[in-house]
Amino acid sequence: MTIDEAQEEVDQWIKTVGVRYFSELTNMAILTEEVGELARIIARKYGEQSFKESDKKHDLSDEMADVLWVLICLANQTGVNLTDALKKNFEKKNVRDATRHKENQKLK
Repeated sequence: MTIDEAQEEVDQWIKTVGVRYFSELTNMAILTEEVGELARIIARKYGEQSFKESDKKHDLSDEMADVLWVLICLANQTGVNLTDALKKNFEKKNVRDATRHKENQKLK
């Protein structure tokens, strides 16, 4: 599935099953919540924190998909084409960061 296809599928789902988009502010709050859930799993799986019983039911890939879903919702409702945005972001990074990371002594 391409990013464009994902944006279209999410839009169709929202308009049929989901009834309508939540407000942008509500979706921003939901995105923050979903990122927190993702962070919780990563902190326990790759960090020093141990899993609580309630954490064990969460799946890393599902949490990432939740973040992506809400980000796509925000893009759709604010008129952002994520494919175009990502291409522009690559261009920016290729110019701004062309040598930055290679020259970073901390990464060697």
